[in-house]
Amino acid sequence: MSTWSQLSFQDSASPLMEELIMFHDHAMLVLTLVTTLVGYIILTMFSNKFIDRFLLEGHLIEVIWTVIPAFLLIFIALPSLHLLYLLDEYDNPSLTIKSMGHQWYWSYEYSDFLDIEFDSYMIPSKDLEDNQFRLIEVDNRMIVPMNTYVRILVSSTDVIHSWTVPALSVKADAIPGRLNQLTFLVNRPGLFFGQCSEICGANHSFMPIVVESISMNSFLNWINNFE
Repeated sequence: MSTWSQLSFQDSASPLMEELIMFHDHAMLVLTLVTTLVGYIILTMFSNKFIDRFLLEGHLIEVIWTVIPAFLLIFIALPSLHLLYLLDEYDNPSLTIKSMGHQWYWSYEYSDFLDIEFDSYMIPSKDLEDNQFRLIEVDNRMIVPMNTYVRILVSSTDVIHSWTVPALSVKADAIPGRLNQLTFLVNRPGLFFGQCSEICGANHSFMPIVVESISMNSFLNWINNFE
């Protein structure tokens, strides 16, 4: 989860998020080099007196400032295309969960096993325990097994919401009458927090998302003991 004064990404909890962070670092490196070069050229122009008002053509410089940006764009485009294909949906997920957005809470349905369905409300500040976080803790977490491909179907019963968990690199709009889906894999145990990312009304800020990643055996025990 994000903490005070954090400027960078959250720690990744999925292979896809790791790829996204690496691509961000790759693109920022290129942007830093280009900005440094352009800034250096601008500063040198202020400090010298080289003036050529009668230059009518310069094929060499035109080739240079065309070829170098083209190579830089290719340098960025290739890993971007690779990541674009990684973002494509996985065809054979092991678990499907349906998430419905409401004003202002989420409901989850595990239809693969039994008719397991529950609502997930934010815990009020006065009911929080000492180890819980204000405004982002819920009474019923979405439980998923780690190292397992999970497909989540997202929709809404009233207005447009958005199911978003940054650490898992997932974000899908919950639109009434439409069904969006996305696939993710959690590669470590833990709690991963998200929030509705579409302004949906007065309590938009108070419908958090908590995904709990546990081992497969613990997940099966949770399914068997679900009441």
